[in-house]
Amino acid sequence: MAIDVEIDLAYLKSEIRKTYADVSQHPEKDFVFPTGRAWAEDLDYPEELARVPESAVASFAGVANPFALGRLSPGEHVLDLGSGAGTDSLVCAQMVGPEGCVVGIDMTVEMLATARYAAAEMGLAHIEFVEGEVESLPFADETFDVVISNGVIDLIPDKDAVFSEVFRVLRPGGRIQFADVTIQRPVSEEGRRNIDLWTG
Repeated sequence: MAIDVEIDLAYLKSEIRKTYADVSQHPEKDFVFPTGRAWAEDLDYPEELARVPESAVASFAGVANPFALGRLSPGEHVLDLGSGAGTDSLVCAQMVGPEGCVVGIDMTVEMLATARYAAAEMGLAHIEFVEGEVESLPFADETFDVVISNGVIDLIPDKDAVFSEVFRVLRPGGRIQFADVTIQRPVSEEGRRNIDLWTG
């Protein structure tokens, strides 16, 4: 769905990158959204969270628990949209096991560095983190069994592009497990122009 308020998309993406780079580099700070291991535990994350290194989970900034929609199966190929510091991807990698694979995609290089470090710390060879944008996924058609996302799609103005790409890369019979923010009432004109609301 296209937005009906003019917004500088390059500026918006720059501000989102800045916000989440800050979360990655300074996870101890207070943000307008909850972060960290205690937050993930409050969301009733699966037992695999316990093995995720603090280096990643300290920067967890999800909004809910995509695994509440079901566990992943061994051998599945999973894409994590907006993987951030890698917490969800690292949980996925444990669920699918070495016969499966997990790819996280994010546009914030600082978050990707954190995620790659944590994956190496866990000794996971079947996980990869890719720099990119979810509106234009650099993957072939019908590549993944599952696409997950946690608090990312709400940040992207062009939702149609996101869902078009998701359905393109999903295999027949594949599924999505999204956790995200929704609104029940229209956002005011003033709210739509507030960049802080778009970035967090």
